[in-house]
Amino acid sequence: MRLIALAGDGIGPEITAATLAVLRAVSERFGLDLHIVEDVVGHESLRRHGTTVRPELLDAVRKAEGFILGPTAAFEYPGEINPSMFFRKSLDLYANIRPARTYPGLKSVAGAFDLVVVRENTEGFYADRNVESGGSEMLITPDVVVSLRRITRQCCERIARSAFELAQRRNKKVTAVHKANVLKRGDGLFLEECRKVAKDFPGVALDEIIVDAMMAHVVRDPARFDVIVTTNMFGDILSDLTAELSGSLGLGGSLNASDRHAMAQTAHGTAPDIAGKNVANPFSLILSAALLLDWHGRRKGEAKFAAAAGAIEKGIEAAVAAKETTGDIGGKLGTRETGEVLAARLKEWTAA
Repeated sequence: MRLIALAGDGIGPEITAATLAVLRAVSERFGLDLHIVEDVVGHESLRRHGTTVRPELLDAVRKAEGFILGPTAAFEYPGEINPSMFFRKSLDLYANIRPARTYPGLKSVAGAFDLVVVRENTEGFYADRNVESGGSEMLITPDVVVSLRRITRQCCERIARSAFELAQRRNKKVTAVHKANVLKRGDGLFLEECRKVAKDFPGVALDEIIVDAMMAHVVRDPARFDVIVTTNMFGDILSDLTAELSGSLGLGGSLNASDRHAMAQTAHGTAPDIAGKNVANPFSLILSAALLLDWHGRRKGEAKFAAAAGAIEKGIEAAVAAKETTGDIGGKLGTRETGEVLAARLKEWTAA
């Protein structure tokens, strides 16, 4: 499997190094034959090449079987390419898969749970994904801004199908989160497609919850949910909430996928205040890389990749319980050491 690793900005290089140590360990242990090529985006690319994303990098990513993108500081280079948006849009990475679960030994304010947010990733309220050229926010007068939201039947259908396919492998329940009481046409279309897709999965239950009520329900009783499917902005907000409820945003894995390409990416930002201090939690990117391995294995029908992904998840669970982690979740290790200890654990991995 050929992977491209793009470390990004801030804490990106540190957590990417830890992630690659873990990937090399599972490659050795499970015979994955990973071939990892490291490249640059963001500030480092701007310094070296005069642009945050080189045009030829997209071709390289297209030819790879997956890639890893560390956090990038898009607000810090106005007028330049936002790497995350660029790859999502260029590769049509329409499904943003964001699991959230609790870990034994780590305090959770909402009790034990294990759920996945499936977020539409290519349209919605995001001004950079709605029109062919430019953005979809308009300055009508110096004091008035109008923001457009695009919702299409195709995008609603395929994200709903992704959610039901995932629920079929889990606990067979999908919750569609919406605001159709106000956004009657857009979210009405989203719900219509969810209901249509549900007919193809008679063994999977579907329920529907308005987004503001959902925020209360997921805090009060997250264990009642299995797979949550929603539109772009609602999913972005909700997945940060569920990750934090699990104990830390640093435990929030994230996969951006299309039918042909997938990008592992953290659910958090660049954290410039702690960059270079060897204290950042690498588990979000490591869990994202595990999701990438699982995606590749399912796509290619190679069980060893799913086994490696499962081992990473179990290894992190054991590391949290043993406090072999960074300080934000109760450990005393640095970023580098957390990756090294997990890699060593995985080299000795047995299914038992």
